[in-house]
Amino acid sequence: MENSSTMSKSAVKISSDLLSNPLCEQDQEFLNMVTALDTAMKRMDAFNQEKVNQIQKTVIEPLKKFGSVFPSLNMAVKRREQALQDYKRLQSRVEKYEEKEKTGPVLAKLHQVREELRPVKDDFEAKNRQLLEEMPRFYSSRLDYFQPSFESLIRAQVVYYTEMHKIFRDLTQQLDQPGHTDEQREQENETKLSELRALSIVADD
Repeated sequence: MENSSTMSKSAVKISSDLLSNPLCEQDQEFLNMVTALDTAMKRMDAFNQEKVNQIQKTVIEPLKKFGSVFPSLNMAVKRREQALQDYKRLQSRVEKYEEKEKTGPVLAKLHQVREELRPVKDDFEAKNRQLLEEMPRFYSSRLDYFQPSFESLIRAQVVYYTEMHKIFRDLTQQLDQPGHTDEQREQENETKLSELRALSIVADD
């Protein structure tokens, strides 16, 4: 997309430079040809910019918005992992006290650790359940989310290349001289190019 925009800007610059060339003042036919080229290049650049704007709005911006969801999902996964580690740590302490001889202090400590474990377990299970529900939903939504973007991208490309075909068809019709053979047109082009080279201000080495 960036390359096509740069190319169309360069084409406009070239046609504008040609219009300011002294040869246009000397040859009305050449002026008409360069004017037609300049108009065509400006039309091309305008449609190219419109395509760039459409792609920005319908593809790039939705992509960025979709991508912005990932950090929050990653954070949710990290919070779930931390809750799991806390759960495992307290569960391990419960199991350690359960294996000991059931004396009064041990039973008291076991009761205390079980009480600490309950909210941690509930927290982990809630975070785990949330991810189990949201991750598949997020994953399956990607097609529905991006389908309009893909359709817009295709439409923008179709419109752009249709217009490019019209622009260059019109330009060809304007530049074409009925009754001239391809060899004559080629010879005339070479003559004009030679005249342009003769106007070069770059010194030969």
